[in-house]
Parts: sequence; C-alpha cells; structure tokens
Amino acid sequence: MERTASLVRNTKETQISLRLNLDGSGKAEISTGIGFFDHMLDSFARHGFFDLRLQVHGDLQVDTHHTIEDVGIVLGQAIREAAGDKKGIVRYGSKILPMDEALLLCSLDLSGRPYYVQDVTLSVERIGAFETEMFHEFFYALSYSAAMNLHIRQLAGSNSHHIVEGAFKAFAKALDEALSFDERIQGVLSAKGSLE
Repeated sequence: MERTASLVRNTKETQISLRLNLDGSGKAEISTGIGFFDHMLDSFARHGFFDLRLQVHGDLQVDTHHTIEDVGIVLGQAIREAAGDKKGIVRYGSKILPMDEALLLCSLDLSGRPYYVQDVTLSVERIGAFETEMFHEFFYALSYSAAMNLHIRQLAGSNSHHIVEGAFKAFAKALDEALSFDERIQGVLSAKGSLE
C-alpha cells in the first residue's frame, strides 16, 4: 500500500495544495513564491526520497509568515496522514549532517506526542526572501501538526544558508529513517501499543 496524502487548505491568507508520497524517489514540484523556501523543500524531498508536489498562493505582500507557517501545518498533516497506523516502522530517526562549515543534528520520534526543541543561531534576518525567524515557525508548526517530537541542533557553523539547508537535509534523512520498516517489529513500536 502506498503511503501517500493529498491535502488542500484554503484560508484568507493562503491557498495550499499538497501531495506527498513517503515512498517516492525524491521528485519535487514546488512553488511557494519564496525562492529559498522552494529550494529547502526541494532538498527535503530529494534527500528524504519523498515525492512532493506543492502549490501555494500566499499573502506575500504582507510578509512570508503565513505562507511558511501554513506550509509547515499542511506538510505535517500530510506526513501524519501518509504514515497511517505506523505499524512496523522504526519510529525514531536521527542524523548528523555536514554542510561545509556547518554541522546539524536532527533527531525525531513519530510518537504521536508533539514537541519541538531548537538550538540554532542564524546571524542574518533574511536569506533571499526567506525571513530566518520563520525557520522556527516552520518546524514548530510541522512538528505539532505531524504529532512528532523533533529536535534540531546546530553543532557548528557560521553561514546561515548552510545552517538552514543542513537542517532541512538532516530532517529529511532522520524522517526517512523513522518511517522505514523493520520486520522484527510486530504492530507498533510502543509499550502501550499505540503511537497516537
């Protein structure tokens, strides 16, 4: 059975159409109106081997906040929906990923209990049109709508582009690991018998 989700979310601030295949090959068709954000989401899809189609029309005349936060909400919902009952998956994923001088750690648990912790220092206000304070808002929204425990920590780095891109790639690799199957797992990997 394919692990896919298709979602549409329309508000006065954003109109979002998203399709996600967790068992893809890294194909991405992304248009958010924010070039650097498109690049980050493309990296997420490519390095996690997820197929992602995303079209967004947001109120960018205001700023990038609604667009980026709402994409986090919808992508998190899609991950949760596509993961289904989580039977047989390893549940936990972790990756330490280098990108030039930057070194990022991402660790996550598809526990059904949302929590987000971030230890990242970005020295500029923007990367292209991407407002760097939205890094936190995106991953916070995603972690809560996906109901995952997510930690992102910067171990080294000074270039904000490298730090953010390294984090998106580390997240992709950690999520891919957490969603992988282990034939030794009977049902869900939980003492209580549920990951909800």
